[in-house]
Amino acid sequence: MIPKLSDQEFYAWAKYIYDICSIDLDKSKTYLIETRLKDALKESAAKSFADLLVKVRGDTTRKLRKKVIDAITTNETSFFRDNSPFDLLQHKLVPELIDRRSRPGMNRIPLRIWSAACSTGQEVYSILIVLKELLNDFNRYDIRILGTDISDQAVAQASLGSYTQHELGRGLNPDKISRYFVAEGDRWKINDELRASASFRTLNLFEPYSFPVPFDIIFCRNVAIYFNEADRIKLFRSLGRVLARDGVLLIGSTESLTGLCPEFVPQRYHRSVFYQLDKEKK
Repeated sequence: MIPKLSDQEFYAWAKYIYDICSIDLDKSKTYLIETRLKDALKESAAKSFADLLVKVRGDTTRKLRKKVIDAITTNETSFFRDNSPFDLLQHKLVPELIDRRSRPGMNRIPLRIWSAACSTGQEVYSILIVLKELLNDFNRYDIRILGTDISDQAVAQASLGSYTQHELGRGLNPDKISRYFVAEGDRWKINDELRASASFRTLNLFEPYSFPVPFDIIFCRNVAIYFNEADRIKLFRSLGRVLARDGVLLIGSTESLTGLCPEFVPQRYHRSVFYQLDKEKK
């Protein structure tokens, strides 16, 4: 039987979780710690959540720490989740980006996109499906899509690009499945052409990072809702430093940077909102 989390244990765990992944949990999230850490509790043979925390802190291999991160940061995701950003990508952002990037004599137009909290990869592959249907011939473009997540487990699945029929059915119709995935036993794997344009790595968005070139488009959707205001500001300012001068930041439909980060200017296209850096403040 899984023991209940005491108030003292909750506050100790909440501090630890904040320290390792910046997720800010209030007392109403007691159930989340209890349910998501129950497997780690059993596997480690810990007698209580306090005992588990001692074991996690004392584990020099950091395997338990990774299990905690994987459990706490596993969030809801699906292919083409909230279609608006992908419609925006297809009908406005990418066509305009190509127009701006095109130069006479240029062999391959570069496109750099970052999915900053890619979870198990559905967002990255949704982006690539949009690009394939819009551009058709990838040979004319230098497409680099990066997916990052704090969870090693999520990144491993994203990199493999293998999904169940149920996972594909959440956002993809049979036509897209047959065109972009290959059956492997009872699972489906993204085709080689799309997989070759994506790379994945584990990354904590609150630790220092840099990239060789800035990104044209950054997806960071439904991530900042788990952070306090100071950390949200820190997050978006860090993203702004690796965004191209004319680049675009896409956040969740319920999120807003208005009054939070004045260096980002909201832009509207139909029912969608996206953000660009105020060039005077860059």
